[in-house]
Amino acid sequence: MLQRVLISALFAGAAAGLIAGLLQLWFVQPVLLHAELYETGTLVHFGTGDVVSAHPELPGFDPVRDGLSLVFTMMTYTGYAILLLCAMSVADDRGAHIDGRTGLIWGIAGYVAFHLAPGASLAPEVPGVAAADVGARQIWWFATAGMAIIALWLIAFGKSWLGWGVAAILLLAPHVIGAPEPSQFTGTVPPEIAALFAARALSVGLAAWLLVGCFAGYFWQREGARVAAA
Repeated sequence: MLQRVLISALFAGAAAGLIAGLLQLWFVQPVLLHAELYETGTLVHFGTGDVVSAHPELPGFDPVRDGLSLVFTMMTYTGYAILLLCAMSVADDRGAHIDGRTGLIWGIAGYVAFHLAPGASLAPEVPGVAAADVGARQIWWFATAGMAIIALWLIAFGKSWLGWGVAAILLLAPHVIGAPEPSQFTGTVPPEIAALFAARALSVGLAAWLLVGCFAGYFWQREGARVAAA
C-alpha cells in the first residue's frame, strides 16, 4: 500500500507540478516581478491615480531561477499528492471508487482546503504590500487548512446532520475569528497589481489541484491494476 501511494504520488505530483510551474511562469511570475519593481523603488506609485508604467520592462527568462522554480513546484505538488493519495487510500478501503474522473472531485477538495478556504480571508500577497506578522499568518493558515480538511471529510463521508453541522462550523470558524491583519493598510504596490496577483494565483492553484487530483486518481487505479495482475 505504501509503495502504491508513493509511486502514484511521484508520477502525479511531478506531472501536475510541471504543468503548474509552467502556468506560474507564464501567468503569475510576471505580476510578481512587476510588484517587485515597486518594492525595490525602481517604480514609484504615488497613489494619485497617475500611471507610472502599466507595462514596464521586466527581467527575461532566467534558466537558474525559472528552473529552480519548476523543480520546487514539482516537489511541492508531489507532497500534496502524497497527502491526497493517503486520503484516497483510506476512502478506497471504505469502498469509494478512485480513478482519474473521481480524482477531479478530490482535486477540488484539495483546492478548497489549501487555497480557497485560507484565501477567503488571507489572500495571496505580492511583495511590497502591508502584511501582518508572518508567524501569526502561518498559524492561522495551517489551522484554517486543517479545519477545512476535517470539514470536507465530514461532508463527504459523514452520515448525520451532526457531522455536517460540525463541518459547517469548522469551515466558518477561522473567518469569524478573522485572519491576522496589519496595523496599517499601506504599501508601495498599486492595488490593481495586488488584485491581479491574487486572482491569478488562485486560478493557477485551481488548475494545479485539478491536475493533481486527476493524475493521482489515474495512477492510483493503474498501480492497483498492475499489482492485481502481478
